[in-house]
Amino acid sequence: MPPKQNFTKVSIAKVRGTSQTLQQDALATEEPLEIRLGFFENGKRIHRPVSITMRTPGDDFALAAGFLFTEGIVKSPEQIERIKFCGLPASENLQNTVRVDLRSDVAVDLKKLERHFYTTSSCGVCGKTSIEALQTGACHLEFKTSPIFSAATIYGLPETLRSGQSVFDCTGGLHAAALFNSNGELKIVREDVGRHNAVDKIIGAQFLNEKFPLAEKLLFVSGRASFELVQKALMAGIPILAAVGAPSSLAVELAEKFGMTLLGFVRDNRFNIYAGAERITI
Repeated sequence: MPPKQNFTKVSIAKVRGTSQTLQQDALATEEPLEIRLGFFENGKRIHRPVSITMRTPGDDFALAAGFLFTEGIVKSPEQIERIKFCGLPASENLQNTVRVDLRSDVAVDLKKLERHFYTTSSCGVCGKTSIEALQTGACHLEFKTSPIFSAATIYGLPETLRSGQSVFDCTGGLHAAALFNSNGELKIVREDVGRHNAVDKIIGAQFLNEKFPLAEKLLFVSGRASFELVQKALMAGIPILAAVGAPSSLAVELAEKFGMTLLGFVRDNRFNIYAGAERITI
């Protein structure tokens, strides 16, 4: 089955002043993705749904792997036996369910799975039972002076990210996340209707391709910097999170607690440093 498009053509009536014209428009595709986990319990393989997220189709295997990694379910790609689409062969929704089968010797902490079942495209933290559980597994960043990013490099991030947003060019309706090195070079970018999904796609791709650690990288996201995005970056060992929009109070609190650099309002040759100013030079 061919992959689904990440944008959809629709017919619209465009109104300008007193005139109306009929034409085609492109919308970002939004569909549910169920992530199922296959693991062994008492010598028998069990398949269990662990999350439903509204996402833009594409990079679904990386999204599933990134989600499981940032949730602390898997720690290395070697623990994954296979990732596959599953469902009834005749079903149109075959590619809306991904199953990640773990190897028989991988132990699964079911309590971690209980804190995240339903995720909307706008808020990845919905359904998590406690802040204490969210913080479990996050890494304290030891080297507060590494890596070093100049303000000039930070200023250039929005334009570089924008140049890599191919689907946004068509639809104007997607979030994006990207990894940069200290020279401002774009290493990977992913788009999705959900910020947290775009981040999971990036982390999952790096995870599956054994590109860890990410200790010398900066994660840049469109929109705001939420608590969950800080948590995901910490799980991947990323020391700097920068956002076009504002951070939440809890995002700043978590960044300070674990030694992360957190930047907000990165646009128009300006930004605010909310935590970890030691990594930024002016």
